[in-house]
Amino acid sequence: MIDAAVPISACRGGAAEASVAEVEGRRVAWFRLAGGKHRGALGPTEGEVIERAVRLALDIGVPIVGELATSGADVGEGLPSLHAWGRVAAALAEASGAVPVILTVNGPCVGGISLVLGLADHVVMTEEAFAYVSGPPTVAEFTGVTIAHDELGGAGVHLRRSGLASVVVADEDDARWAVADLLSYLPANYLEAPPVVPTGDDPARSCRCGADTVPVNPQSSYDVREVVGDVLDLESFLEVREAHAANVVIGYGRLDGHAVGVIANQPCQLAGTLDIEASQKAARFVQHCDAFGLPIVTFVDCPGYQPGKDQEWRGIIRQGAQLVHAYAEATVPRLCVVMRKAYGGAYIVMDSKGLGNDLCVAWPTAEIAVMGAAGAVQILHGKRLATVDDGAERSRAQAELESDYAGRFCTPTVAAERGYVDDVIDPLDTRRVLAAGLASLGTKRADGGARRRGRKPARHSNTPL
Repeated sequence: MIDAAVPISACRGGAAEASVAEVEGRRVAWFRLAGGKHRGALGPTEGEVIERAVRLALDIGVPIVGELATSGADVGEGLPSLHAWGRVAAALAEASGAVPVILTVNGPCVGGISLVLGLADHVVMTEEAFAYVSGPPTVAEFTGVTIAHDELGGAGVHLRRSGLASVVVADEDDARWAVADLLSYLPANYLEAPPVVPTGDDPARSCRCGADTVPVNPQSSYDVREVVGDVLDLESFLEVREAHAANVVIGYGRLDGHAVGVIANQPCQLAGTLDIEASQKAARFVQHCDAFGLPIVTFVDCPGYQPGKDQEWRGIIRQGAQLVHAYAEATVPRLCVVMRKAYGGAYIVMDSKGLGNDLCVAWPTAEIAVMGAAGAVQILHGKRLATVDDGAERSRAQAELESDYAGRFCTPTVAAERGYVDDVIDPLDTRRVLAAGLASLGTKRADGGARRRGRKPARHSNTPL
């Protein structure tokens, strides 16, 4: 899996090794921090080797792949060890958005050095890996809670709860295959285009499976991944961070061979509502796609934001704005399909025309409005309906008002007439329309002609938000 290595600082010794190598034919700057006298502890020597590998990756424009099994900063080396991982962190921060950064963890990654994982575009963890800043003894001392390594920072914790792990695999060999899969969708650096891989899947293929997946009843749930998988080139969808904030789905795919990033509401989890975790998860992925030139395809079926005191107190306004900012700032081609519900602020946030979307289409089943008919009728006519004593008559009147509101305000035709949707399409044509849209947007440039004037386009960092 790691081939044709050209060593970097091979004579320094210590627990770090680095090289310019190939991963499934892709040239990368590779480093490994593991073993040694203190189980992969990072001291000044290890820091210098890794820092040089990272900076060389920037100089030659190749992805960074790091493998970590480290007990943290080398206590025996003292304070210089802390500064060593600080220099590594600074180099990785500089690499953010310039070249893809993928780190794998196969064993421990603990102490302050674990924070570098948060600087990566993707973290791949093996099932036996664990990562945390403060270990079980410290937790027990400060909180009185006894907790095991895997409960505190095991791979399952980072896959489901923290969202740090993009992928969890069985062992180190599988981790390297996962790295190769991720790299297959990404360019070598921000100045290059994402790779095109012809799949032989007809871009005009009918999306019968995807269309049939979405129930007619707007209250029924379904797995949006069935729709995504049918619209994209067959078997090209690679989901990441799937178990964290599962009410939104993110991942890579190909559309007529072109690599794209996908964001989709997931109706079978929390009815597809947006909450803090989903907003942050989607925002960072939008930012990542924008940094590396991947067009973004958004599938919308969202009834709104998740309500609740907990969400408000934890800062849904501030945290939710991260997704607004990420979409509004994104300069790559942006395509959007409204399949069903698109209500209120959540409709705007999910890459609407108002945020600068390039192509927005809707299925005939789409409901695009400030809110659903039932809620709107309660606000507009609730007092009058309350005066109707007869329950059956009140229900009949409410149903009529809801039907009237839905017909006048919730249909995609109304949104299309006002320019908020570019077209109302047959669900069977979704793949054909998106592929054609992507082809027409292939020459989109955000630099105002800077390339023609000999300047480099602006680089967008993929920060941890």
